[in-house]
Amino acid sequence: MGKRATVYFDPDIHKALRIKAAKTETSVSDLANRAVRQLLEEDREDLKAIEARVAEPTITYEALLEDLKANGKL
Repeated sequence: MGKRATVYFDPDIHKALRIKAAKTETSVSDLANRAVRQLLEEDREDLKAIEARVAEPTITYEALLEDLKANGKL
């Protein structure tokens, strides 16, 4: 058994969750937990990608525009 929390859903989202829960024979809580886990996993993957690129050189937006112009791309 997990921790209890009160979550307020938009009425249309809540309706969709109730219907999906009924069709998949699961609970709204299970669907919400799965969705949150997926979001957290995406965040974890994003953070790993950022960490892997931390040593890459950076360029300012202004410098990028100048480079594009100098190479005939703008």
